[in-house]
Amino acid sequence: MIPEPNFPVQPDEFIGRRPQVDAFRHTLKQGIATGRTPSVAVLGDWGIGKSSLLMKYAAVCVEPEFNMLPVPFSVSEELGDYRRFAELLVDTFGACLARSQPIQLRVRREAQNWKLNHINVGPLALQRETPQLFLTSGTAILRHAIQDAWRCFIHPAQLNGVMFFLDDLHNLRTPSQYAVALALRDQFQSFGVENINCSVCFSAPPNYFSHIRTLAEPAVRFYDKVYLAPFSLAETVEYVGAIFDSAADHAELGQWLHSKTGGQYERVYFSRLTDKGLLTRTGRGQYRLYHPLFREFLQQTK
Repeated sequence: MIPEPNFPVQPDEFIGRRPQVDAFRHTLKQGIATGRTPSVAVLGDWGIGKSSLLMKYAAVCVEPEFNMLPVPFSVSEELGDYRRFAELLVDTFGACLARSQPIQLRVRREAQNWKLNHINVGPLALQRETPQLFLTSGTAILRHAIQDAWRCFIHPAQLNGVMFFLDDLHNLRTPSQYAVALALRDQFQSFGVENINCSVCFSAPPNYFSHIRTLAEPAVRFYDKVYLAPFSLAETVEYVGAIFDSAADHAELGQWLHSKTGGQYERVYFSRLTDKGLLTRTGRGQYRLYHPLFREFLQQTK
């Protein structure tokens, strides 16, 4: 295993975060039992492993015990608005449907009965004529697509549900982060009412909800929140053991590595200053002052 800090780790090489993964498994079990899987917000600093955890969550979904369809989607700042976001998310959803083995088998068995629109399933390429749908918002686009997919594909293929994994949701800023979180909450809550087991898991910075005045707001309490901290000492030792051979002193090396990366004194205060807007994080371990006058203030108070 070669460390690649600029890329998410593959699920089969994932290390650590066992409490978070176990909690997610419990969430999926709850969803299968009730027909309504809770939605999840994975919150943490840049580079702490949010994307890797989402990929691990997606891999857990397809395990036979859960048999759910994961839909991974990276949210880009270039999306512009919620409607464009919904359109691209639906395209990704369609691609995931086409690749799903249970759905492929179902379509092959009952190809004559399905009404598909421009979707390729293995060697099959089926099309249909449909009335033009005048969908005026991203919410309407998502609603129609998920309702139709649930009726035609998900439920007949006996999948237990769908989970959308939205990485870096904070990149979608229009009309506001609060409005986006609330729109998703309203959307996916309504699916639960309609007995459609469809939920969302997104990643964002730890202060994603900080601008909302009360934690009782619907856009906040709807999500099970997972806050990621730096690796514990035990997780760091486990990571060291996955990289170096068995002859190495994993405990000693892990202790040294953890002392360098594991939430040092300065890191705690840097995080607080970033939340207050006095520091701006420009990269892994790199910060700059929001305003040069703050530097003068710090020097005068020494």
